Amino acid sequence: MSERERIAFDFSGCRVLVTGGSSGIGTGIASAFAAAGADVVITGTRGSTEDYDADLSRFGYQRMRASEPEEIEAVAATLPDLDVLVNNAGANLPGGKSEHLPDVFEESVRINLFSAYRLTRACKNLLGKSGLDGGGNVINLASMSSYFGIPIVPGYGAAKAAIVQMTKSLAVAWAVDGIRVNAVAPGLIESGMTAVMKDHEALSRPHLDRTPMARWGTPEDIAGPVLFLASPAARFITGQTLAVDGGYLAA
Repeated sequence: MSERERIAFDFSGCRVLVTGGSSGIGTGIASAFAAAGADVVITGTRGSTEDYDADLSRFGYQRMRASEPEEIEAVAATLPDLDVLVNNAGANLPGGKSEHLPDVFEESVRINLFSAYRLTRACKNLLGKSGLDGGGNVINLASMSSYFGIPIVPGYGAAKAAIVQMTKSLAVAWAVDGIRVNAVAPGLIESGMTAVMKDHEALSRPHLDRTPMARWGTPEDIAGPVLFLASPAARFITGQTLAVDGGYLAA
């Protein structure tokens, strides 16, 4: 079975923007949309796709640092049209500094919350003109830290909790414009951001023990739900955050 047959969604002719699409979950989501026929643009922090080890040549590319408002606005300005926006870009412990420091806390919120709002707002008019069945779509990336405290990342946790509420608020506000806004909240997913945790049994074991499916998820495990939420199959769904966590929150 081909990847496209397994995904079973058709986004031919659709334009999709995936922020932070140069690695991890972002690449998984971008690849799935591309396999389903979409014209996909990703963002990353480097100058071009050639600056990455992975082959990203199948995607359009725009440089965008989530901490830089001008770059965020510039990305939106380059798009002739847009059907789906996936706000995936983010980071915890910016600069390797403690998020308990007020300036670092503020930076984390700016990177993980304000950047998503700024880009979403800048893309509103394009999304409102989408011809996609069910309307234009925003898919935000929340987190397990949206729901419970993680001691070392108070800024990241605050931002991701706010993502859930922002998703609800924009869904209500923009339904009249034909725009749906949803989110996914990944559980333990294999990526560069979680590599240190995965390599240390003492850190990862308690979380795996709580996860009924008893395994790490993959970027592809997140991509499927994202494509579903963006598809006509979900055209009566808005304002929701879907936990994709192997049962972690239910345990």
